[in-house]
Amino acid sequence: MRALLDTHTLIWWMTTDPHLSKPAHALIKNRDNTSLVSAVSAWEIATKVRLGRLPAAADLIRNFVEDLTRERIEILAVTAEHGIRAGLLPGPHQDPFNRMLIAQALAENVPIVSNDRALDGYGVNRLW
Repeated sequence: MRALLDTHTLIWWMTTDPHLSKPAHALIKNRDNTSLVSAVSAWEIATKVRLGRLPAAADLIRNFVEDLTRERIEILAVTAEHGIRAGLLPGPHQDPFNRMLIAQALAENVPIVSNDRALDGYGVNRLW
């Protein structure tokens, strides 16, 4: 199974945070699955580290590509199709990072691993 990790899911996985659900942990840990992380998550984490809103992730962003490679997590690039889908998404969700993750999950036809119930109204398959 291929699955897209929401930004908080990635952070919780990388920091062994107990907030990560057991099913999410099992999915990421299973070597038969392919975990994807959007390039937009790197942007979101770096932005929040810079603004002082996520100091615990400073080490993660410093070695982002290497850490993901070590964890066997693939980076999903943002394409023009993803951008168009994100821009055209209906609904009230204003977070540009989440809108991109929704668009990527829909375009790539993969579930998103997230505890964010606000994603449910967009037709994505959310696992948690």
